[in-house]
Amino acid sequence: MNKKKTSLLALPYGLWMAGFIAIPLFMVFCYGLTDRSGTFTLANVLAIATPEHRKALVLSLLLSAVSTFLCLLIAFPLALILRGRRIGRGSFILFVFILPMWMNFLLRTMAWQTLLEKNGVINALLGILGLPALSIINTPAAIVLGMVYNFLPFMVLPVYNTLAKIDDNVINAARDLGAGPFQTLIRILLPLSVPGIISGITMVFIPALTTFVISNLLGGSKILLIGNVIEQEFTRGSNWNLGAGLSMVLMIFILISMTFVAKYDKNGEGTAL
Repeated sequence: MNKKKTSLLALPYGLWMAGFIAIPLFMVFCYGLTDRSGTFTLANVLAIATPEHRKALVLSLLLSAVSTFLCLLIAFPLALILRGRRIGRGSFILFVFILPMWMNFLLRTMAWQTLLEKNGVINALLGILGLPALSIINTPAAIVLGMVYNFLPFMVLPVYNTLAKIDDNVINAARDLGAGPFQTLIRILLPLSVPGIISGITMVFIPALTTFVISNLLGGSKILLIGNVIEQEFTRGSNWNLGAGLSMVLMIFILISMTFVAKYDKNGEGTAL
């Protein structure tokens, strides 16, 4: 196939990239680096240093880090179990993990709102059992729970993908040399699964950092994350310039995560199933 035909085949993808990635990013930069009159300014970006915005960013980073850690803590043992059971790529168990992603993100979060609210399903069951009611809704704990539930599959799949590619002979060799289960885990499985772990961390941390739907529904709009601040600037305050400027700050974290993925997952082992 000559270069001309190859270029023609790549044309739809190029148009897609230009229309839905390049142009929107250009508009974000245009709004973020100008004021309402169109004059160049860095005030929209530097607004992240104000107490309100800084507090929202720090809280977002904290809750995102906690959610990412919990996802990793849950996902790694699950991935090890799946690998140990020789689960194939077309397995029903993997399908169960992927299935929640087929449901609308908003509906999944609203379902947890129904479960966690004061007169919700969980408290109703606790009341039947004679146990005290839980006050989780509209708290950071509820937001973390929503993040873990929604983003856990994005951690399980990359980690499992890298673990599944580890040759059994490597593990058998370690055991023949006297390595116990813990040493095999620390010195063999964990280092070889770093590409999947880095990919999983990126795929969980970035959406958790930028989300506003989960904090709106499970936080009752009382806990403002940086995603909520940006969303409000666009929808309620009609200050697209400030919203775009704050969005540019979040792009820094996206670029950092892309750097880590490029460094530790050069062959895309953690993202290709």
